[in-house]
Order: sequence, then structure tokens, then C-alpha cells
Amino acid sequence: MADILVLYDTGKGATEALAREVGRGIDAVEGMSARLRTVPKVSSVSEAVAAPVPDSGPPYATLEDLTECAGLVLGSPTHFGNMSASMKHFLDGTVAVWFGGALEAKPAGMFTSSSSLHGGQESTLLSMALPLLHHGMVIVGLPYTEEALSTTTSGGTPYGATHVTWNRNTIELSSDERTLARVLGKRVATIAARLEQTES
Repeated sequence: MADILVLYDTGKGATEALAREVGRGIDAVEGMSARLRTVPKVSSVSEAVAAPVPDSGPPYATLEDLTECAGLVLGSPTHFGNMSASMKHFLDGTVAVWFGGALEAKPAGMFTSSSSLHGGQESTLLSMALPLLHHGMVIVGLPYTEEALSTTTSGGTPYGATHVTWNRNTIELSSDERTLARVLGKRVATIAARLEQTES
């Protein structure tokens, strides 16, 4: 089995709900397995240190998770049209992985959630794509052949899977949002499997 890393930050759980659907899509591809990881919160107090293991949810990501993965799907809440500070902080610490070229030519996708429909989802997805492009990754989106992109009245873009909470404290995904998150995971895993076949 090859692992696809689903690396995400979440605020109130909406991005985590998307991550789990992305993981289901990955697990549907033969020979591929989702490895869910999260990042510790950034503190405004410089002396604060997160516990090495979170109180709940998946473990914190390590650089080894990046070097071992066959592909990556990156998720973050939308914060003013950008990824969260916690995700940016983690990515800023991946210079050693970049020097080694460990992510080069591996497929990557992105997902996000926001409280409003026009809350900067697409710019957030693009902000996450930038460091992945610097790592030499192959960006995977969602094509319009996916019917849910044309029928969704909430989240979902060609840049990646998204969720809208409509300014409510809810993590319940719409049917189209679940579908598109699974499709994104499946696309990244399928491309990773094809790339591994060509290398062997």
C-alpha cells in the first residue's frame, strides 16, 4: 500500500469533515491508503509549545510524513482569503524536504472551508498551491466533467474541494461537497498510482 497524505488544519471541524471525505476517496483506489495528519496551532506566545500528540484527532504531521507519501492533499480553513497561520507555519518548516526534492513530481490537491460563499475559498486554494508548486508537485484539480461542480449551490471549485458553513456553527457537508471531496481524493490517489506504475 502507498500512502496519500491528507494534511489539514481545522478550526471548528468543517475542514476535518472534508479531510475525512477526501480520505474515503483515496481509500477507494486499489493499493492506496489515506494517512490523515494535522498541524499544531500557532501561539501568539513565543514560549508556548504544543503537546507532541493532540488531545483528539489524527497525529501531528512530521517531515517524514511528507517524504514517505506518494501524494498530498492539503486542507485549511479560509482566513481572509488565505490558508491558516498554522498551516503556513508548518509549510515554512519544510525547507529540508524541498532541498531533498522529496515531493517533486508527486500529485497534490487542496481543499478549504469558509463561513460565506464568497469568503475567499479560491484564493485560499491558490495560496496552498504556491508552496506545493515550489516543491515541484503536480497540482490536481476538479474537472467540469464532475457533474457536482455544475449542480452545487454551496462548496466546490475546479481548484479543489470546498465547504461553506453559511455563518453557522455547522460541519455538515452537502451531498455535492461530499462527492467533490471524495472525487478529489480519488483523483490524487489514481494519478499517484499511475505515476508509481510508470516508475517501476
